[in-house]
Amino acid sequence: MPRKGITGHDEWVVTEALATAFVALEQLPPKHQPRAHMEDIRKLLANGRDAAAVTLHLAQAKCRLFPEIDPLRIYEQYGLGDGSG
Repeated sequence: MPRKGITGHDEWVVTEALATAFVALEQLPPKHQPRAHMEDIRKLLANGRDAAAVTLHLAQAKCRLFPEIDPLRIYEQYGLGDGSG
């Protein structure tokens, strides 16, 4: 059976990369944040995905970038109170 795309899970890889990039850019001081590009990243993330799935990807990205922060606290910040992920 042929793989779809290059890796077989291209969409997931790109979604994770976009979410991680977005969260990383949010950490910059506001005057250094490329807001137009961040809006474009958010549009790419939202394209064809459920809003809850995008939120989950963003929360998981923040957990990866900040392993010292309690994941439940991060999920709550993103409105995912049950800590699913």
